[in-house]
Amino acid sequence: MQSAPPPISHHLLLCATPSKALCCPNPAVGAASWEALKGLVRELGLEDPARPQGVVLRTKADCLRICAEGPVLLIWPEGLVYGGVTPARMERIVREHVIGGTPIEAWIVRRYSLCPAPTAPA
Repeated sequence: MQSAPPPISHHLLLCATPSKALCCPNPAVGAASWEALKGLVRELGLEDPARPQGVVLRTKADCLRICAEGPVLLIWPEGLVYGGVTPARMERIVREHVIGGTPIEAWIVRRYSLCPAPTAPA
């Protein structure tokens, strides 16, 4: 019998090395930001299934359909998109927003909201 998966606190999607470089004109910065994200998640123990707040998932995306100000980082469940995500910015975003709960407003380029769950007919 398989155990239940751990709860998820955040999912970080980084559009950093797209096949069509419309958002990230410098693929080297995108690749470095991805490496920084992977390293931070591991170093800070954010993938640990025993983490009380839940695990942090990370995904390298080819395209988030932002097409500007890349590399861009989309953070769920908040639906916030950060632009110009360098390795230095990545560290602050992970520490201040993901762990600390305080978004860095100056770097946010877009906000999305989750669709409300459908209600069952009465």
